[in-house]
Amino acid sequence: MIFGYARVSTKEQNLNLQTDALKKAGCEKIFQEKVSGRSTNRPELLKLLEQIRTGDTLIAFSVDRLGRTTRELVILLNDFKEKGITFKSLTEGIFDTSSPMGEAIFQIIAILKAMEVNVLRERTIKGLEAARARGLNGGRPEGSYNKKKASAVVTLYKKKETINFIEETQNISRSTIYRYLRKEGVEIKGFKKTIKS
Repeated sequence: MIFGYARVSTKEQNLNLQTDALKKAGCEKIFQEKVSGRSTNRPELLKLLEQIRTGDTLIAFSVDRLGRTTRELVILLNDFKEKGITFKSLTEGIFDTSSPMGEAIFQIIAILKAMEVNVLRERTIKGLEAARARGLNGGRPEGSYNKKKASAVVTLYKKKETINFIEETQNISRSTIYRYLRKEGVEIKGFKKTIKS
């Protein structure tokens, strides 16, 4: 099945341009919403991710309609690849994971993003070490419990989405994901193996 996803940032904006283009591209079902790309609460995208299956194709008008950040987009596309789902962007023709060129470009982006993540991790570790040397404690304070977000985490986890995928789409830390799952009474498979002591 060919799915389409259309999004605009404000209620005043019109989705017609995107939906018309998606219909022309052969989309059989189009999910559309009016919500800022910075928002982590995108219910229509969540519904789409619940319905899409191996062998399906997802088409978006442009890449930025789907992912808020490059990192989130890379994780989404990697998740699609693992599940055998093809992604195409109408505006950026190079983003077509069904073609060898699109796949190659995606791999290059993934490598560059992985390097960026490693550099950031290194800086964070050095920053924490410097803070501890001054007698300060680093790290985030434990956040408040968000029932709506916890529900989204549970839904994605039960759909067998990866922790990285949930982390990016919900814009929360790995520890918060596990905290939400525990509070919601969800059995966490391999929890002891994935968390360092």
